[in-house]
Amino acid sequence: MNPITKVNQARVMSPILSGLIYAFIIMFIGTLFTSLILLITSADESSLPTFSYINHIISLLVGGFVAGKKSGTKGWYYGGMLGCLYTLIIFMIAFLSFDAGLNARSFLLLCVSLLSSGIGGIFGVNSRK
Repeated sequence: MNPITKVNQARVMSPILSGLIYAFIIMFIGTLFTSLILLITSADESSLPTFSYINHIISLLVGGFVAGKKSGTKGWYYGGMLGCLYTLIIFMIAFLSFDAGLNARSFLLLCVSLLSSGIGGIFGVNSRK
């Protein structure tokens, strides 16, 4: 009788897709938390862009970490791709729902997204060791 050899299992989801799912879940939780902070405290709505950037940074760090951990190699690459895709989706939502165009804040969000998700991807790859 021949022994059964283990066959390489195919990935159920790509690292970028799983990181994107985690990033949007964290973004949703962060948005609820930000809403509660604005409701409970005396924080003004003028501080909302700061809260928004903090929310994006945290969600992309987590998403990049998951993408890097699932990929096992090239964490900066998978993290950067995640940041590009995330930013593209955010731009599409802003354009379709609020008729917002591209401006300096959009470019800043793209840079922050690439940087934070790339760092998260690097940490994700190195967490396996």
